[in-house]
Amino acid sequence: MKKIIFFTYIMMSICTFALAQDVRDRSGIKVGQIENNGTIRDHSGIKIGNFDSHGAIRDRNGIKIGEVENDGDIRDRNGIKIGGVDNDGSVRDRSGIKIGKIDSDGSVRDRSGIKIGSAQGIPASYAAIYFFFKFF
Repeated sequence: MKKIIFFTYIMMSICTFALAQDVRDRSGIKVGQIENNGTIRDHSGIKIGNFDSHGAIRDRNGIKIGEVENDGDIRDRNGIKIGGVDNDGSVRDRSGIKIGKIDSDGSVRDRSGIKIGSAQGIPASYAAIYFFFKFF
């Protein structure tokens, strides 16, 4: 019986990971979705871009519009640093000024600490791009 329960738990975990994660505004209303393959959709399910496995941010036509580097820096289409995400989830602008934070539970907060949305299960850099850097 324990093996069946354990197997069920593992399968549910795998299936949950494979599903898309919702991006929600401060009221909990779905404003978008990021799939596990990096596809970004708006609130109605239309593809608006994607994050590829090399860190590139692409628009709906596949054109590179930015990049997320391994150290958390976020660059625009010209390679200019426009901000970044620290290891603790702090979001900083190009000057290093803190403009928000992505909490470990996916809560997205502005510079005052007020919750402006949620992106549970989504990497902090992706959530930062969605909420603070407005690529899409």
